[in-house]
Formats: sequence, structure tokens, C-alpha cells
Amino acid sequence: MTQRSVSRQPQKLFRMAEISGCSQCAEEEKRRILNNRTEDFQKKTIEGREMEEQRKMKPLQKKDFGKTSKGELATVYTLENEAGMQISVSDFGATLTSVLVPDKDHNPVEVTLGYDDATGYEAGLGNAFGASVGRNANRIGGAVIEINGIEYHLTKNDGENNLHSGLDFYHGRMWKVADADDTHVTFEMDSPEGDQGYPGALVMKVTYSLDEENTLMIHYEAEPDQDTIINMTNHSYFNLNGHKSGDILNHTLWLNADAFTPADAASIPTGEIRSVEGTPMDFRIDKTIGKDIEADYEPLVFGKGYDHNWVLKNEGEFDKVAEVAGDESGIHMSVLTDLPGVQIYTANFLDGEKGRDGAVYEMRDAICLETQYYPDAIHHENFPGPICKKGEKYDTRTAYRFRVK
Repeated sequence: MTQRSVSRQPQKLFRMAEISGCSQCAEEEKRRILNNRTEDFQKKTIEGREMEEQRKMKPLQKKDFGKTSKGELATVYTLENEAGMQISVSDFGATLTSVLVPDKDHNPVEVTLGYDDATGYEAGLGNAFGASVGRNANRIGGAVIEINGIEYHLTKNDGENNLHSGLDFYHGRMWKVADADDTHVTFEMDSPEGDQGYPGALVMKVTYSLDEENTLMIHYEAEPDQDTIINMTNHSYFNLNGHKSGDILNHTLWLNADAFTPADAASIPTGEIRSVEGTPMDFRIDKTIGKDIEADYEPLVFGKGYDHNWVLKNEGEFDKVAEVAGDESGIHMSVLTDLPGVQIYTANFLDGEKGRDGAVYEMRDAICLETQYYPDAIHHENFPGPICKKGEKYDTRTAYRFRVK
């Protein structure tokens, strides 16, 4: 049927209704047909946009990623857009295993540290390359928490403290693929009552997505059946010059943060929220990471470099909070989140770690930007609370957006 004949049909129906002596019927019939046409147009528009989005993304790739020590078969999934950016994620640990970004000369650059297969990631759990860290990221002082008057004891895996909820790490487990297409992969995992010592059961979901604008989005979702701590993060190590290129001291860093949370020698926050003004922690104007990293400043001495939480100014809104730039590649990475803090870690404890494609990773060869609730927030009333109440939905997003300049 041609477009002309379609446009005539409503008029014919209107005239028939008028001839039958019911002008009101004609008006009602006119409204009904126009509404139907509007709905059809909107539906086709949405479908067209979805098809256009799909055309800008290449087909989802899937391949074997080796076996775990338990004999479990791991798989890696790769998303790619027409601009040439790729991300790869694995059901072992819901891990981000690779991020390939075209540089200023249009050459693909691997900008994350990693291993060749699941065996490598299992052996290197302590480094947490690309890891989905939970149920609580970062440290809890004394490895003990109190919720609703009940004490819960956690594993002491960092001196007397708990780090990344270990040693039964989320990123050391097999996750189920709940949904996947050319734009995203969603992993989920059952975390039962008492898992890692925490109260409450939940199903944790982690969705990785890639769009045509070179934005890698990570979306975390859960709904506990008891009050509990939930504080997820991704622990990717970034080197925007390439994972084999050496240290990141000449990368520049900008942070939308006026303050940070100082910590003691065991990296447990003191509870103070301190201004960055006049300190080596001030990145409100971008500067090279190496400019002040060796300064004789107690927090830097304690951390052997940057390994601290910054207080973000996004006020709970999803917004840009950081930008890193590679000095050789021209690759810039913006970080956006709705979380209140970000842990900047400059890989101060890497020491000859054998990684992907024969690489050997050394101290300060990467930077982590771990969006989060503040470390040890459960013990500091002035910190934003990491407690997710029974029946409430934990729902947070962090994005890494890449461009070349």
C-alpha cells in the first residue's frame, strides 16, 4: 500500500461516519485512528533507533578462557563497536579482562593490566586485576562490623583488618551469564546468608556494556533480604599508553574532589575528612601523577604512593569525577559515577608480576580508580553509610569513557 492510499483511508472512514448521521462518532473514530498512527510511528522510531544502535556494534564474540583449579570451564565475552574499541569480560569473577582503545594514530592499545586466561586470574587473585570486588570493597578495620546490634566477624586477610571481603573473593568465583547481546553482558551470582561473614542473602548482578561513543558502563544491582553492607567496585589497573609501556608517572590526573580521607599506617581511615588544599593530594587542576608522589607527606609515606580515598563532589548524582590522560598515546579516560568516593591506587605493590602476552608488571605501572563508599565507613558516622536495608535495591553505575586528544 502506498503512502498516499494510507493517508486517504482515515478520511474515507470519517466521511462514512458523518454520512451515518453521527458526527460525534466521526470525531471519536478520527481520534482513534490518529492515536493508533502516532503509537505506530513512535514504536517504529524506537525500533529504528535500537536497530541503528545494533548496527554500530559488532556481533558479540565468545571463546574459551581456560579452566579453574576446580575444573570449571571459563568463558570470555567480547563487545566491540564500529569505532574499534573492544572490551572483554569473563564469567570467572565477572572480571573485566581487556579494554582495547584506538590511540591518536588509530592503533589499538590494550589499556588494562591482565592475564592470559582464568588460570592466571585465579593465581593472581590478590592483585585483583579487572576484578568485581564485593560484597564490600576496600578495608574494614579490625575485620568486625556491627549491624542492628549484632557483631559479625570477617576474615583477617590484611593484618588485623579485612580487605575486599577476602579470602573467599567474589572475583574468585564462577558467575552465571544472565543476559547478553551485542551491547552488554550481565553476570549474576547468588551470595547466601553468612557469605564472607556478612548478614543477608542476595543475588548480585554486574552488567558491562559498551556503546558507540566508547563508553564502558558497569552497573551493579542487588536486593538483600536483611540489612547488610554492599559496596561493590571494579579494580581494573589502567595504563593508557599500553599495558607493556612502563610506569604511569607521566599520565595526568584530574579529580573533582576538595578533600580526602587520611588513613593510618595500616590504611584504615582515621575518620578525618581533610582538605587537599596545599597538599600533594590536590588534583583539582590536572597534573602528572609523578609530580608529588614521592613527597615527604605522611599519607604518601604510609601508602608508598597514592592509595587513598577522595571525597567526590558529585553529591550522589551520576557525573564526571575524574580524568586520566596518557602522555604517549593521546588516550583520555573520563570516570563517571554516582558513588561518593574513589580510591586512587598507583600499583605501589606490584613487583615483577607476570601478566598478559609475556608482560612483566612493576611498581606504578598502572592506576586504579575504584569508585566506592569510603573505606571502613561502617565505623565512622560522618562517612556516607554503606548499609543497604532489607528490601532496598542497591543500584549504582560507574562509567569509563575514552577519547583521543
